[in-house]
Formats: sequence, C-alpha cells, structure tokens
Amino acid sequence: MVATMQAMTLARPGEPLRMTELPMPVPGEHDIVIRVLACGICRTDLHIIDGDLPPRVAGIVPGHEVVGRVVTAACRGGRFRIGDRVGIPWLGGTCGRCLYCMGHRENLCDTPVFTGYDRHGGFAQYASADERFCFALPDGYDDVHAAPLLCAGLIGYRAYRLCAVSGAMRLGLYGFGAVAQGQQVYAFTRAGDRQSQPFALHQANEAIAALRAGAINGAAVLLP
Repeated sequence: MVATMQAMTLARPGEPLRMTELPMPVPGEHDIVIRVLACGICRTDLHIIDGDLPPRVAGIVPGHEVVGRVVTAACRGGRFRIGDRVGIPWLGGTCGRCLYCMGHRENLCDTPVFTGYDRHGGFAQYASADERFCFALPDGYDDVHAAPLLCAGLIGYRAYRLCAVSGAMRLGLYGFGAVAQGQQVYAFTRAGDRQSQPFALHQANEAIAALRAGAINGAAVLLP
C-alpha cells in the first residue's frame, strides 16, 4: 500500500481548503481503512470550514458522507472484509457508557466523535473509521447517490421512523433539505423566498418524474 495520500485540509477556519499530502491513515483496533469513492458536501462541512463551529483538530480533513471500499480490515470486530463497499457517517464514535449510550440513543452521547470534525473525514483519497459506526451499502445505490444518504438520509429516515408512519400518509419535512421519497411529500418554504422555492419545486418535479417512472410510490408537492 502507498505511504501517503492526497487530502483537502483546513489550515485555519475561513480559509479555502488546501490540497495536502498526508501519511496514510493508521487504523485503531476497531478501524477500517477505505479507498474513498465519493464524499458528499454537507452544510455542516461549510460550518466547520467557515469557522461557525469552533475548530477541534488542526488541519482537519472535512467530509462525513463517505463511500468507499475497504482496503484494510479491522484487527478486532471483523464486520467488514477487504473489498466491501461501506459508508462512513457523521457520527464516528461514542463513549458507550453515558445514559444515552446505555439507552440505545448513542446519537445523543455526551462525548461523541464526529467524522470530519474530531477525526479526519472523506475529502481525501483514503479514510479510516471505526467499523462499528459504518454501514454496509447495497448495490442498488451508486457511490454518488449513496453518499448523501449517510447524513441527510439518516436524519430524514430517523424522523420518519419516529413519526411511526404506517401505510400511505402525507409527510411534511421542515427545516432541512433531507432525502425523502416513498410518501406524499410536502416541502415547506418561507413566503417570498425566491431562492428556496424554485429549488424545492425542481426537487418536487424530479420526484414526480420518478413517481411516473415507477421508481417511487409517492408524490412530491411544494407549498410556498
């Protein structure tokens, strides 16, 4: 395996990312190393780059919607083998001991580790991650379309599950541009928001086209 890799690093908040040559990731006992195939860009990445979130790691490599193939398997665990396609999300680690973790709500952990913020993320040729927080990805999604599911998709799906959706029903999403399909979907925008409304309408039209093609089983509706 090569000794170094190319990565986009943040020297100081508010500055553009820099192409940097870094050593290859050194995995911990539960870590896998992947060759990055795709990495989405989330608004949280921009908050980190712009300095809206205080820096935690000097020279951090952002990116937490990471799709790749395993090139080094974990020493302990063995969930994934070399060649498996996996996804690395925003939540990269938890303490496993706080009340939230003990109650199976580790997304609220008191001392979480976040990909692309506390540990290097996916704006690089290679990335490492704790395999216990990674996902096996089905072949039905290509790399580019699978990447956003690892952040916006997870948030939207969790909200969907918490709503206890049963059968066909109207589903409203407010406050974020998450991935949504399979129901009658309403996108809410502010009156007079001339930037968001055309974007939401475009997304609605794409969903309607997918509906007509039989790719999804719901409709998308824009409410300005």
